[in-house]
Formats: sequence, C-alpha cells, structure tokens
Amino acid sequence: MHIVRVALNHVRRFDSVELAPLPGINLITGANGAGKTSVLEALHLMAYGRSFRGRVRDGLVQKGAEGLDVFVEWREGADEGGVVRRAGLRHSGQTWKGRLDGEDVPQLGTLCAALAVVTFEPGSHALVSGGSEPRRRFVDWGLFHVEPDFLPLWRRYTRALKQRNALLKAGARGKQLDAWDWELAQAGTPLTSRRQQYLERLQERAVVLAAELAPSLQLQTLELQPGWRRNEMSLADALLLARERDRTAGYTSVGPHRADWTVGFAQIPGRDALSRGQAKLTALACLLAQADDYAAERGEWPVIALDDLGSELDRNHQQRVLQRLAATPAQIFITATETPAALETELRPSAVFHVEHGEVLPVN
Repeated sequence: MHIVRVALNHVRRFDSVELAPLPGINLITGANGAGKTSVLEALHLMAYGRSFRGRVRDGLVQKGAEGLDVFVEWREGADEGGVVRRAGLRHSGQTWKGRLDGEDVPQLGTLCAALAVVTFEPGSHALVSGGSEPRRRFVDWGLFHVEPDFLPLWRRYTRALKQRNALLKAGARGKQLDAWDWELAQAGTPLTSRRQQYLERLQERAVVLAAELAPSLQLQTLELQPGWRRNEMSLADALLLARERDRTAGYTSVGPHRADWTVGFAQIPGRDALSRGQAKLTALACLLAQADDYAAERGEWPVIALDDLGSELDRNHQQRVLQRLAATPAQIFITATETPAALETELRPSAVFHVEHGEVLPVN
C-alpha cells in the first residue's frame, strides 16, 4: 500500500497543498507550528474518521473555511502492476461527504476500511497509560481490517447496547430486557473471542519488537480484560446479574463495551509505574506489532506515520526503529524539525518535503 498523491484544501494552515510521496521513507521537515503534522493528520483522518488530535471540528478545518477537503491516491499490490485507488473526503466538522474509487460512500467506515495507516504521534503513550477507550479502538481497528466479519458483529452489539440502555433509562423490566440481553450475549461473546485471539497474536509480535527496540522494557504480555468476569460466568449471566444495578444507573455496566487490555512486564509492576518514555516505547511496540499483523494477514503493509520523531524518541531508539522499518516494504512518513541522524548516515529517505509559509515543497 503506497500513497502516490495527497491533496489538502483548508486543512489547518494550508489553503491548498499537494505532494507526491514515494515508496520507502518520506521525510517532512519544517519549523514547529509550520504545519507538517497536518499532513499526517489528514492521512489519519482518512484511515480513522478523525484526527489523532481530536475531532474534525476542533480546529482541523482552516479558520474561516466552510470545510476541508482531503484527497488520497494510492497503489495496492505490486509497485507498478498494482491497483490504483482514490478516496476523497469533504468535512465541515459536522457533516461529511466521501467518495471512493469514483463512487459516493454512505458510511465513513467504508473510507476507513480502504486506506490503512498506523500512526505514532506525541499522544500515543495514552494507548498504554491512558483510559480504556483508545485501547478498545486500537484492538477493534485491527480486527476491522483483518477480519471482514468483525464490523457487522461490532455493529450488531452496538445496536443492541443502544436499545438496552434506552430501555434501562425508561425503567423497563423483565421480558422487555430479556430479548436485548440475549442479543447482547449473542454478539458480545464472539466479539470478545475475536479480541482475545487478536491480542494473543499481537502479544507474540509485540514482545519480539519490544526486545529489539527497547530490551530494558522486558515486555511479556498483552492481557484482555473482557468487561465482565468471563472466567466465572457467561455474558448472558453477567447481564442478568447486573440488571437491577443497571436499571438504577440507567446504563449497561458489563459487557465488551467496558473491555480493556493491559501490558505486563518482567520487572515493572504495571503500566502505572511506567515513565512517559517507557509508555511511548511500549505503545510503539504495540503499534508496530499491529502493522506486522496487518501485513501477515492482508499480504501488504499499511502506511506507517511517525510524527515528530526527534522529540518522541532519543537517537538510539530512532536508529533502531528506522532500521526495523527500512527492512520492510512499508511506506513511511516521518515529520521532524530537522533530518533525524539515522537518515543522514546509512539510511536515506526516498523523498524529502519542507513545509514553510503554508506550502509543502519537495527538496531535491
């Protein structure tokens, strides 16, 4: 999966810019605040439906503009003989319109399923040290891309959860809740099994990657916390047992929507004991494990985006990460205020772009 063209209109500081990245490492340099991160935000938006800095309406649309436009063209498969795909998104912060390969798309998820981007950015440590929601999104994004029947299962569970919560708020009893408890269990049980199997695969890859990139971490496990006492009872029994408590609270307190996962180390007692730097390295190992798994399951690498690499990793860790990635067929985007030391020696970027005064210019 290699992006060959990116065009942005009214994205943060940019009126209108376009760049033609190459396979391999694409370096985007510029001063702090120049807008280099906005390019990666736009790619992330196409792959996740949101910026890694937050919602579209929280500043991603250029001030004074009615909306933003992002267009991405990429090639799947062999470098020259692969399929060319095109996706475009117009977003006002409230409403959106998307097109994929010349056709309108009814759901944003359709765009997100087409282009896969794995992003490491200054907030990525929250994947390890933050709340449970980004960790659930991380697992579900991976499953969404490698298991075609996961999205319908997830939607089935989400619809049932919404219906059950509405009934709980209305004070419903008995048989009204029985049907939705059954539906939640029917969707939630296999959904949890998929998450468990996925984390087991990621654990194997993340442990190896962490040992290579940051051996002092001694990462050992990624362990699912399914959202109920799964070892003691079924989801159906857990929902029934929590019913009166849920009626009082007005929402469903147990189930896969409350799931989480945690990391285990040989010496560090838990994620709360991690330094910020250790949390970043752990998150990076998990993200690269996800990219590895995607490549193994899909037969092609996702795009890798590394934002502000120089400030996120010291020189030694930068070197290890870039050597690891350069050995893969992945297309990589890196932003930095200056060229990382690792790219000035044995590794060389395929393309370099410089961001200044609202323009993205190729550097010869």
